[in-house]
Amino acid sequence: MKRFFGLGIIILISILPLLDFLHPGLPLTHDGQDHIARIANFYQSLTEGNLIPRWAGNLNWGYGHPILMFLYPLPSYSASLFHLFGVNFVDSLKIVFATTFILSGITMYLWIREFLGEEAGIIAGAFYMFAPYRLVDLYVRGALGEHVAFVFPPLICYFMFKLSKKYSFSNFAFAAFSVAFLVLSHNAITIMFMPFVLLYCVILLKNAKNLKKLLLLYFFAILLGVGISGFFLIPAFLEGKYTLRDIVTAKEYASRFVVPQALIYSQWSYGGTGLFSAQLGLLHFIGVVISIFSFKKVYQKNKIIKWFFFLTGIFFLFSIFIMLKESDFIWKIFTILQKFQFPWRFLSLSVFCESILAGIAIALMPKKHKMLGVLVIVVALLIVNKNYWHANGFLQKPENFYTKVYQGTTDTGESSPIWSIRFMEQEAPSHIQVIGGMAVSKEVIRTSVRHLYVLNVKSDSARIRENTLYFPGWNIYVDDKKTNTEFQDPNNRGVMTFFVPTGLHKIELRFEDTNTRKLSNIISVISLAGVFGIGLFFKTKYGRTI
Repeated sequence: MKRFFGLGIIILISILPLLDFLHPGLPLTHDGQDHIARIANFYQSLTEGNLIPRWAGNLNWGYGHPILMFLYPLPSYSASLFHLFGVNFVDSLKIVFATTFILSGITMYLWIREFLGEEAGIIAGAFYMFAPYRLVDLYVRGALGEHVAFVFPPLICYFMFKLSKKYSFSNFAFAAFSVAFLVLSHNAITIMFMPFVLLYCVILLKNAKNLKKLLLLYFFAILLGVGISGFFLIPAFLEGKYTLRDIVTAKEYASRFVVPQALIYSQWSYGGTGLFSAQLGLLHFIGVVISIFSFKKVYQKNKIIKWFFFLTGIFFLFSIFIMLKESDFIWKIFTILQKFQFPWRFLSLSVFCESILAGIAIALMPKKHKMLGVLVIVVALLIVNKNYWHANGFLQKPENFYTKVYQGTTDTGESSPIWSIRFMEQEAPSHIQVIGGMAVSKEVIRTSVRHLYVLNVKSDSARIRENTLYFPGWNIYVDDKKTNTEFQDPNNRGVMTFFVPTGLHKIELRFEDTNTRKLSNIISVISLAGVFGIGLFFKTKYGRTI
């Protein structure tokens, strides 16, 4: 029973901020409605037999959109699973938000408990969940991908630590899958956290029983984890050049820096950037300060804890500095940072680090009455943050609002094809139009990725417009023969047009995998097989443990 005491506390307190989710409807957030529409399109594509949904057929006024290729698929897979079992889309989203909120506290607790003790684990897990920015993600922004991603940095570190103690296949496999799930949760957050993970592994290598073996295990766990996510990561990176991403996000960061005083305290608000709270949290800030004053005790501890303290402190200071206007020169030099869009997004890293530092501070306290002190701090944490875990209101819309033609793209237009306009402005009069010559069409089949028509051309030829945005992968077949596709006509910007000769024809449009996508799928399959292959190899060679 004592073994599960800390875990019970984490689960119990994690439920409190989620009680508003019991209210019917969708909490009013910046992105919540768009997430539902995107998940509905994702699920539709899944039910059509597409294991990897890449095209959202109903978005953008029904012209379709490639956003599924560029935005984190793991939350959509998770919500789709709940919907498959009969849960509506709104409640499926709420379940994903709720379960990952609880899991984030559990994973942080398990990791910190493993080498700093029970009390430190409880504090780190509680602080990780109850940082103001976590509640901003939950009830203000509705930032699904970022919210889900919070589960995985501590989970990766937990299994890397376990792997350093026991070279087992399960620890290796879970480490690899945790890396993959982080990438599939949020690619930008992955870039933010992986340097910490890599340096944490370096620290663990210092006490390795077999340095070479552990180094190889870490290398392959990370490599194969990234490889498993390749079906998403590689096309998102390589085919992003066909979108407005770099145009829409260019220099957007410059207006999103945080003023220093906002990190100490900023009033709670449900508004956008510059309005919602960017504070680190009162108790979180105190925890960081106490950990700094505990430096002498940390230094006297074992080397692993000492280096871990330094690593966390440096990343915490970096996360603060990179959010301030004074860091503008870094954003200009390392342009990859500009893809983060918002400097305040580094609050994710701040929350992670300050939770660890608070755990370290508790670990260094005298043992007498330590658990009582922990419980007092947890209660204080709940009291300080109790006004932040409520929805601003609830959106009540029928299910078909999300499953039919949706007016938006569910992003700021950065995933729109570069040859199209940022957002379509109205629904097309029909899926297919004759814009030159004479022809009569009949729609036979329409799914997200396959549009089949019968076309009777009565003139010498006819020019046809199919009201779907072009993106690499869309191919047009006339009587099963690929035909030329025009998509840069200024009068039909971004939409596919083509010519058909006289007579009766079968017209088929298919969204197919490009060579890049095919290769990325192969890499994912090979990486998945590699995880089990390495496990089987070491089990055969060394027995039950790697």
